Amino acid sequence: MSKLTRRACLLSLPALLTGCAIAPTGGAKNTSKTFNTVVVDAGHGGRDSGAYRRYGGAEKIATLDVARRLDRKLRESELKTVMTRKADVYISLDQRVAIENDQKNSVFVSIHFNDSRRRTTRGFETYYHSPMSIELANRIQSKLLTIPRSANGGVHFANFRVLRLASYPAVLVECGYLSNRREGGEARDAQFREALADKIAEAVVEQRFGSGVYRGSAQVAAQPQPPSEGPGLAPATLRR
Repeated sequence: MSKLTRRACLLSLPALLTGCAIAPTGGAKNTSKTFNTVVVDAGHGGRDSGAYRRYGGAEKIATLDVARRLDRKLRESELKTVMTRKADVYISLDQRVAIENDQKNSVFVSIHFNDSRRRTTRGFETYYHSPMSIELANRIQSKLLTIPRSANGGVHFANFRVLRLASYPAVLVECGYLSNRREGGEARDAQFREALADKIAEAVVEQRFGSGVYRGSAQVAAQPQPPSEGPGLAPATLRR
């Protein structure tokens, strides 16, 4: 091996190692029709508040509430669930990836709320990375759009870490814009959060068991929740 060839190999080695380190363990598996576990991911948490807007409050509060409701509805539909966080605690992106990939025969659903400098921007958006996640993403988006006065922000490919490194189908749902006066106000409303969870649960259950099998709560309106947020400074936004 010449010196030039040896040098080229040495220079390429770190890149190869890095690529191995971030690849999904065991290779991606399409469990979109066979899954029995749903990893429910409440975005942000703890020191990472996510977006923070006067209309919608802290994103981490809204995501946890919707995730808890979604978790309950999925368990009522006889699916096993794992939550990446159950309280207002910080969970790193690498930890979230580890949790989602540790669950065999699963799908991953990450709950977020959006933010924009333009206060008129609004709408639900659903993101995917792998082709095996497209069907679930489209199904969730279409169910959300049945909520009255909803706006369609579309289904999009994204390179978010929790999607890119997933070993199983994974989607990220943006449940409206906290920066929009109306959608921000809805994000604070318990009944609206219940509706969000209900539509996402319906999509997930139908993805697994077929159309028409989901039975939502008899009353979508949520039970009153204790106060979970108060005054504070807007935190820095986490880079996803």
